[in-house]
This record gives sequence, structure tokens and C-alpha cells, in this order.
Amino acid sequence: MTPPRARTWGRVGQTPVVRVRGRGSGRVSMAAMTCYKPGERSRLIYAIREYRGRKDEPKGFGWRDFRDLIIRAHIQLGAPIVLVWDNLRLHLTAGMKDFVAANADWLTVFSCPPTPRT
Repeated sequence: MTPPRARTWGRVGQTPVVRVRGRGSGRVSMAAMTCYKPGERSRLIYAIREYRGRKDEPKGFGWRDFRDLIIRAHIQLGAPIVLVWDNLRLHLTAGMKDFVAANADWLTVFSCPPTPRT
């Protein structure tokens, strides 16, 4: 996914372009949260999962991965969290609903309305 690191130079005002060739390494999934706290800088808290096609390797995120990301964000921010979610299937699983209900004192979730099919 990442090219070999190297240093190069370029003329002043002209950003050098380094071309990298290679075959793709599979699928990359990312889950991220933008976090805003009044009076402080915004933060991006994220997790990346790379799938290379190996046996017993998860292809993407599961609801437990989302749960762990929310818990890490809560620990880092040290404040209640308000989530605004789309209608991704994993956000609506029974395990995630139980997690949200169990942590309702610091976690509030709003779901976007489903988009009508045309």
C-alpha cells in the first residue's frame, strides 16, 4: 500500500512527483470519526484494516471493531460522544444496539433517515 520511502529534491515552487509501480495489495477499509470539542482543536480518530486475501483474515470491519473505535475515542476525549450514523448494516446489528444501550450515559447515537429508492 505504501511506496518505499525516499528523499528527493525539487526546484523551489515545484513539488516533485514520485511515481510508484506495483501490484495492488488487496482491499483497504477505514473507519473514522471527526471529533469536535468546544474551545479545542478538532481531531480525527481512525482505524485501518488491510485485507490481503489470506485465509482467516477479516475482509473489513465488524461491529466489534466499531465498538472498539468508539471506546478509544471516549478514552482519548474524556467526554461524552454524540454519533451521527448512516444506515450501514453493521451500525444496526444487535450487538451494536446492545452496546449503545449499555453506554447511554456517555454515548448518544442519531441515525440518518434511510434514502428512498427511486
